[in-house]
Amino acid sequence: MADILSSKVIKRSVTIAGHTTSVSIEEPFWEALKRLAMVQKRPLANLIADIDERRGTNLSSALRLYVLDALQSE
Repeated sequence: MADILSSKVIKRSVTIAGHTTSVSIEEPFWEALKRLAMVQKRPLANLIADIDERRGTNLSSALRLYVLDALQSE
């Protein structure tokens, strides 16, 4: 658990609707997003674009909240 609690925020570039933007998100959240996209059988960029359309906060926070919601729904 200690390793995950010291996970650094990593800036990543993503393309949404043809525009490149960056998100700053910890590796465990990024890996969880990739797994969720795989389970949903869709590209990660497509999942992020859907989250972007629905968000009410900044994109990095929205991605974390999406992962949290998915975990709580299990």
